[in-house]
Amino acid sequence: MVTAREPESALALAEDVLARALRVGATEAEVLVVAGDSALTRFANSEIHQNVAERSVTINLRHVVGRRIAVVSTGKVDPDGLRTLVHRAAAIARSCEELEDWSGLPGPIIGTGAVTGRTASTWADGTAEATPEFRAEGVRAVIAAADAAGVMAYGAFSNDAEAIAVANSAGIRAAEGRTSAQLLTVQMSPDGGTGYAESVSMNATTIDAGAIGREAATKARASDRPVTVPAGDYPVVLEEYAVVDITDQLGYVGFNALSVQEGRSFAEPGRRIGSNLVTIVDDGSDQHGLPMSFDYEGVPKQRVTLVEGGICRDVVYDSQTAARGGRASTGHGLPAPNPWGPFPLNAVMSAGTTSREELIGGLERGLLVTRFHYTNVVHPKLAIITGMTRDGTFLVEGGKIVGPVRNLRYTQSYLDALAGVSAVSVERKTVRGFLGAAVVPALRIDGWTFTGVTEF
Repeated sequence: MVTAREPESALALAEDVLARALRVGATEAEVLVVAGDSALTRFANSEIHQNVAERSVTINLRHVVGRRIAVVSTGKVDPDGLRTLVHRAAAIARSCEELEDWSGLPGPIIGTGAVTGRTASTWADGTAEATPEFRAEGVRAVIAAADAAGVMAYGAFSNDAEAIAVANSAGIRAAEGRTSAQLLTVQMSPDGGTGYAESVSMNATTIDAGAIGREAATKARASDRPVTVPAGDYPVVLEEYAVVDITDQLGYVGFNALSVQEGRSFAEPGRRIGSNLVTIVDDGSDQHGLPMSFDYEGVPKQRVTLVEGGICRDVVYDSQTAARGGRASTGHGLPAPNPWGPFPLNAVMSAGTTSREELIGGLERGLLVTRFHYTNVVHPKLAIITGMTRDGTFLVEGGKIVGPVRNLRYTQSYLDALAGVSAVSVERKTVRGFLGAAVVPALRIDGWTFTGVTEF
């Protein structure tokens, strides 16, 4: 039986499928097995209304015949299911067009050996063993904070444990257990205010649910009866929940080797794209985030400096983009098939020396933004993004918050935003992105272009 607690069992399954694929004619093959235990407690109107749990095993087979590549997945791990998987993959591969620049599957990096087991750096028993009662206690603390402020709490508390295993015909063998937990809440005031807070950790027992509840409740009450401010350029303080969108979008449009090779990226080694206060790395070993030892191709993750003191340094690679670029993979491959290229799943932005109070105190007249939503790319080469503020936007005058404002739409180059960073908070938070999790500080930025306002 394959379980999240036994990555070795996931690796054994991967090796079994690999042998089957080679027997039916694959010249190369790669098998990714993900065995996960996920649980979630959801609440609304300050009451728990859903508690669910799921156990799953997914096998992803990349079957190669010469330069013809098929990718097939299944959740059926019985002998019939595995037999069907490999025969279907073989049939599809024979009918695929050849990939002219196919460079082959990655092999093990000399000196690293196989990665197996549940390491302290990627696994926490406190998350894997979290019970419905444990999550309910966390939710109780969030709701208690909401009740004290006279607001309603909505949100979810989740915990995930998974075994990841990769085996390929080039000799890669990698398996480990990984855990993650997230508590998020949106709280709503009867007078129209909303507030947001979130905590993400490898270890669920380190999440301070009461603090998350109080943060969101305070923000909800503070944003009661917002007023309209005109669109235009404002200096801003972005809280960490907004900053994560910057690291996510820049990773998507710029800091991946595929976008560079296709001419869509702004990234050029030595190019200045930010103030000297901005340093961003991707580091799968950083214990403040959600660490991982290897990527979904089984390649060990390397620490990659993306921006150093505002200067572009490097981008991340998977095996295919590395071969095209004459580089080694940095361990940033996503599961096949992958049309998006490699992605920095573990972005870390360096902390600064400024307190949160001093960040706001540096605004003569500007806006404090809690987070963004519905963000989309307008121009990838210029990293122009459009989106909206949400769950707490405030006018600041004379270094003091004077009141809430209605949400605004923005269209902003995130490169111009990095260039305008004038202060970075000493505190950082771990925030879930759309693929991974980032460790980010709050930022003060000298100019942000808001293009529209909402009346409701």
